[in-house]
Amino acid sequence: MEKSPANTAKALKIIIILAISAALSLGAYLMSAKDVVLTVDGRDEEVRTFSGTLEELLEEKGIYIDKYTYISLPLETELEDGMNVIIITPKHYTISIGDVKNQIVSIYSNVGDILKDQKIELDENDYTYPDIDKEVAPGGEIAIFRVEEAIEEIEEVVPFQSLIRKTDEMDIGMERLVQEGENGLKKIKISKIFENGKLKEEKVIEEIVVKEAVPEIIERGTKNVMTSSRGTFRYKGVLYMIATAYDLSSDSTGKEPGDKYYGITASGTKARPGVVAVDPNVIPLGTKLYVASLDGSPDYGFCVAEDTGGAIKGNKIDLFFETPEEVAKFGRRKVKVYILENNR
Repeated sequence: MEKSPANTAKALKIIIILAISAALSLGAYLMSAKDVVLTVDGRDEEVRTFSGTLEELLEEKGIYIDKYTYISLPLETELEDGMNVIIITPKHYTISIGDVKNQIVSIYSNVGDILKDQKIELDENDYTYPDIDKEVAPGGEIAIFRVEEAIEEIEEVVPFQSLIRKTDEMDIGMERLVQEGENGLKKIKISKIFENGKLKEEKVIEEIVVKEAVPEIIERGTKNVMTSSRGTFRYKGVLYMIATAYDLSSDSTGKEPGDKYYGITASGTKARPGVVAVDPNVIPLGTKLYVASLDGSPDYGFCVAEDTGGAIKGNKIDLFFETPEEVAKFGRRKVKVYILENNR
């Protein structure tokens, strides 16, 4: 059955209307597209999208956002043409203080910004490596050095010095204490620098003398010339000794005339005036001496150490006399023994 011209016209009109409606719908759809710039970690990407919100756009682009990610706008923000969305993804770092290491996450790359982000504060003397104003690569380590100063105060003894004062008013080899020494005292302040609890440096920052040391003063004799009733002589040392006397009697020597070695000294010489017995550990045999009296009596005078005796030990000397009467008269007394300079 053939369509009438009226029906054909009607159908054509409907087709035209539908085409126009479709074109309008397409135009409206195309008009809803928005151009958005996504800046991810400093890189810009221009995106044309039909998404209605920022969250839909991120899902569309497959961009995952976690709690550490920085995003410049809320996810529910409705997109607008020309909008710029900034996204910074978190990076992993290690922060160490001494032997303690902690893994952290931050969106920043500057050392100072990372520490601020982690609420880590540095004191005046603290420092970091890398430096606070440097950049650190993702996965890198930031070492923090906690610096502390401790002031320690100690007391130190200042030893006294010994001063030798020579005098020709005293015999050579003799010494006399003129002034006793006293130690001094000083307080010392020491600065100790610790880095992360370990001693890094220490130095003296102040010394205060609390008490000055008093020197010890010793007079040392240089006199080596003596003028006596027997003449003038040089000597190299003086000993103060206990003197006794002996003769050739059996009371003194334990020997009788005719006994072996009667009248013979330990040196093999003949006992005689001017021979004295000594302790060889104090005065070697063969030493020439001058024995001076200290009680005003006449000096024994010049003599030679040639003999020994069982009772003569240490600072003792036994003077030979010819008779028991002289021995008894001498008895026991203190003497001054000069060791002569020329003992050859």
